[in-house]
Amino acid sequence: MMKYILIVLFICGRTAAQNSISSAKILHHIEVFGNDSLQGRGTGTHGCTIAAQYIARQLHAYGIIPAPHQPDFFQTFPLHGSSPLTGTSFTLFTAVDTIPLQLHQQYVLYTTGEQTFIPSPVPLIFVGYGIIAPEYDYNDYLNVNVENAIVVFLSGEPVSSDSMYFDGGRPTIHSSITLKQKIALARGARGSIIIPNPRDAVMNNWEEQNRQFLFEESQLLYHPASNLNILLNPLQAQLLFRSAKYSFYEIETMDKKGLMQSFPLATQASFQGKFSERDFLSSNVIGMIEGSDPGLKETFLLVTAHYDHLGIGPALKGDSVYNGVFDNAGGVAALLEIAHSLQQHRVKTKRSILFAFLTGEERGFLGSQYYCLNPVVPLYKTIANINIDGIAMFDTFNSITGIGREFSTLGEDLDTVAKKFFLNVEDPPAAFLDVQPFSNSDQFIFAQAGIPSILVMEGLNYRNTPYEQGLDRFIHWGRDIYHSPFDDLHQTLNMEAAVEHAEILKHYIEYLANSDREPQWHPGSIFINARLQTKAEKR
Repeated sequence: MMKYILIVLFICGRTAAQNSISSAKILHHIEVFGNDSLQGRGTGTHGCTIAAQYIARQLHAYGIIPAPHQPDFFQTFPLHGSSPLTGTSFTLFTAVDTIPLQLHQQYVLYTTGEQTFIPSPVPLIFVGYGIIAPEYDYNDYLNVNVENAIVVFLSGEPVSSDSMYFDGGRPTIHSSITLKQKIALARGARGSIIIPNPRDAVMNNWEEQNRQFLFEESQLLYHPASNLNILLNPLQAQLLFRSAKYSFYEIETMDKKGLMQSFPLATQASFQGKFSERDFLSSNVIGMIEGSDPGLKETFLLVTAHYDHLGIGPALKGDSVYNGVFDNAGGVAALLEIAHSLQQHRVKTKRSILFAFLTGEERGFLGSQYYCLNPVVPLYKTIANINIDGIAMFDTFNSITGIGREFSTLGEDLDTVAKKFFLNVEDPPAAFLDVQPFSNSDQFIFAQAGIPSILVMEGLNYRNTPYEQGLDRFIHWGRDIYHSPFDDLHQTLNMEAAVEHAEILKHYIEYLANSDREPQWHPGSIFINARLQTKAEKR
């Protein structure tokens, strides 16, 4: 008898008679991945390894074959894990004071390890939002030299009501903190300090932000040069601006008026860390269905879902297992059964389809980063990436959302498939306005490698739930369940909705894998140059 309560709702949907995907099998996979015995599938843990082995066994049982020139389903690679210890020292130096800050009280570390060592005080330079966006003629680094300094920037991006400038009220890719950190590194900075924008309610929830950084930080063992990256408790922001040209209060005013400036600060900082470190192995699990067209089968549609989650973490209400059922046991289960359905029903697509179950997404997209550096098929022959990070399990639905659909012709392709299901394609809900959802999962890494990419989610136009109630549920889940121990098997799971979502994804996959036309980045996309480069280099 199961030791947990699982309520499964079956609601008759209009596509039920067409379903070739088994709700029972999706549910079984979810129960395996979400069980406490896997201890949250933290990257580099025994539970994560068990999950990878389970996926490989299922692929083999379903008749899925390994990728070309691969001996088995595993793409195994080395990782390095690091956690800060007591004795870690981050210190601010003003003209009159030396101010030591306390880890997890006044700051947290985005990156950890020996590469963050800054023993002597270095200058701090405020660089606005830390953004370089040529398409908007915007450059926070235009008039400052940050070489060998630590840059300080706000989360978010410029305020705009003009849809042609930073997409008006919706965040763009440029709000990605990871992208900002890479820009700082490229400009020669020793590190970065992120200050939560006063407009950003999520980033200003320090208790929640701190909890997310209590897990081990991991990176590729041969990770390119990294640097110190700190998230500052917003209550400490004013310390950085002591005796500066402008106060933090004036920075807030600049932000509201869209008049941001960059300038040196009078404060300096040093950092000396003590860390618990380890090296370990983890694996992407990759299978393939070969295409049927003699020419087009040498091109590939890449479909992905990450199987890792956070593992064991701070206990909430006595529960320390971060099971990750919606995020992303459901997505992995759906992808397994999509692959099974395509193979079982002998669906013959012109192009080959790769099914990649990725590790390390929660630790900074490590599996997708490794894949793009070591692709099992050439990047330029990979026509697109469909990423699955979560599957619908609240209610059946009348609308879907394509995260990233505005960047490429994958959006038009999604429109075509949606019409076959009598579905509307809608923009992400307004509740997404505080984040840039495209940069928050593995599709962003594939896009940066030049591959047109998209994440398909259900919309909020549910069949059995009023819109406002559905929106409230969505917000509640993101605020109280996401990345917590409560994303577990005690949740109500609507398996009819999960099957409907999986069926749509399967038809979308078939449509793209049979199309004679490859998806293309829209002109002006920030990802288009990477695509042109991989094609020119045949990489």
